[in-house]
Amino acid sequence: MDVTEIHDLPFVDAHTSVVAAQPDAVWRALADTVDHHFAGRRTAAVARLLGCADRSPIPGFHVVTAVPGKELALAGSHRFSTYALIFRLEEAGAGRTRLRAETRAAFPGPAGRLYRLLVIETRGHAVAVRRMLTTVRERAPKGRGAA
Repeated sequence: MDVTEIHDLPFVDAHTSVVAAQPDAVWRALADTVDHHFAGRRTAAVARLLGCADRSPIPGFHVVTAVPGKELALAGSHRFSTYALIFRLEEAGAGRTRLRAETRAAFPGPAGRLYRLLVIETRGHAVAVRRMLTTVRERAPKGRGAA
């Protein structure tokens, strides 16, 4: 999947957080958070169960765009959905960065609609994305992002 195909996917939701750090620090914290969030056997097992096309290094995703300090776009697919998670960073003044996480996805067929109901409509996806944004917000000012 490329950038054009990502933008062709239907918009699902977006979440924004303002981080008290410069974009480069937020970028490092984001990279570290994504690595940690998708690491582990549980995520790999879920990726296998869903039939994800991409299983490593980020189970369920591959990197489409990585512009340090600006944008990280991840995309993937499995038997119930084709999806993308796009993180955009922009300066928000006075040593602050706005971090936006946008989700786009298609859920084809009856199984896809059921999957959407279970993952999106229950707000489980929103909780997971907000947790990632919170983790980035906590890590960045402390310099705990990966180098």
